[in-house]
Amino acid sequence: MTEHTPTTHLFSGATVDHYAAVVTATLGTLADRVRVIRRPRSGVPQHDLEELVGSVDLDAPLGDTFSAIKETSRLYLEHAVWFHEAGYVAHLNCPVAIPALAADLLASAVNTSVDTYDQSTTATLMERRLVAWTAGRAGLGPAADGVFTSGGTQSNLQALLLARDETLTRLPSPLPAGARLRILASGQSHFSVSKSARLLGLGADAVVLVPTDADHRMDPAALREAAAGVRAAGDVVMAVVATAGTTDLGRIDPLAAVADVCAEHGAWLHVDAAYGGALLVSRRRRHLLDGIERADSVTVDFHKGFFQPVACSAVLVRDGATLRHVTHHAAYLNPRGERAPNQVDRSLQTTRRFDALKLWVTLRAMGADAIGDAFDTCLDLATQVHADLGADPRFEVHSAPTLSTVLFRYRPVGPDGRLDPAAADRLVAGIRERLFEEGEAIVARTVVDGRPWLKFTLLNPGSTRADVRTVVDLVREAGDDLLGIPATPVRAREEVLA
Repeated sequence: MTEHTPTTHLFSGATVDHYAAVVTATLGTLADRVRVIRRPRSGVPQHDLEELVGSVDLDAPLGDTFSAIKETSRLYLEHAVWFHEAGYVAHLNCPVAIPALAADLLASAVNTSVDTYDQSTTATLMERRLVAWTAGRAGLGPAADGVFTSGGTQSNLQALLLARDETLTRLPSPLPAGARLRILASGQSHFSVSKSARLLGLGADAVVLVPTDADHRMDPAALREAAAGVRAAGDVVMAVVATAGTTDLGRIDPLAAVADVCAEHGAWLHVDAAYGGALLVSRRRRHLLDGIERADSVTVDFHKGFFQPVACSAVLVRDGATLRHVTHHAAYLNPRGERAPNQVDRSLQTTRRFDALKLWVTLRAMGADAIGDAFDTCLDLATQVHADLGADPRFEVHSAPTLSTVLFRYRPVGPDGRLDPAAADRLVAGIRERLFEEGEAIVARTVVDGRPWLKFTLLNPGSTRADVRTVVDLVREAGDDLLGIPATPVRAREEVLA
């Protein structure tokens, strides 16, 4: 029997009884907190939270895990932002599917790293199955491959790295002096496209912005013109990035038409479907992704519309051979010639959690149709909320949603009875900050076509139309208060939970 030191009880496997007691106590602490949560955040000011966290002496341990968990509940759980609460309608954060939560516990407890087969065995094989399953849903073909990543930013970076190196491989000769590789994307594309260009040594100005149509989708005619302009300048179109679910408006670029232009110019087509990728399992809206099957690479974030815990994303490629551009053989890890399916051969990361387990257990417990139906429920709610806001003269709405994002503004009316756009602009930030400070609701804000908007991102399939109406009422109350209009509270304020 192993002789234990005084601290061995802090490590998994030391004693089964202690192991179970800590896990059970932690679960109880979490359940107790979730049971009483009624708002997305506590509303405690930032400076108070800074003092709360700063008061902890990290060099003076509490001596046991139970005390540490109790303290953590006071520091973290009491002041966390809870995405499952109906008042949270801000960013692309989702409530967690319960099967995925259970899987996350297992993945953390075992602490598998899926970089090499000898550290993971069936974990690697299960991830490989899920990559093939997702690529099959996208229609990428029999040679498709991919790997799980930390999120859309990393997936986009890896896709563009592959596009860069594959483009250079296919050129008949090295780039002429002064010639540059260019990435074509719309102004609605994710910021990670420009960030990736910098990280890849291309420079942020390597991204050529393609104009969009009236619906803020990439204009294929403008793309064709931009590609021709790049070629005429002696540069090379390295990649075209189409977006299936823009962050601000949830728009989906015309993928098939964009693919046609890429085919004409021999350009790599990357589809950033971090947001809209869940349409792959939608029974009613899968057609919105028509054309994605022609992509050379695809980003899918499972921690959005698949309702998985962060982090859970994947980059998929049509031709698995292109993943060789990120392969490096180390004698101590994945020596050349080894036949084992080492995922480090496909990944930018080395040590990597078994995040695929979350999606696996969710699929086995719920099925793809149930996930897709939940995502469709969110999209249906966005359509209803947009209609409700559009029918309310106190609000101005942007265009109808494609996915689950709704842009709107509180509509102050001037003395002449007309909309006061300047006042509406000024109120956007103030309303958002007021709601965040109070903690009853959290909304986002953004700027589209030079104008600020409040933004609902509805990714909670448990939220109802009435839930969102309550948030809308809070927005109206905040706007009235900021304008000095006497308020008639729509509902009594709940006190901050202890």
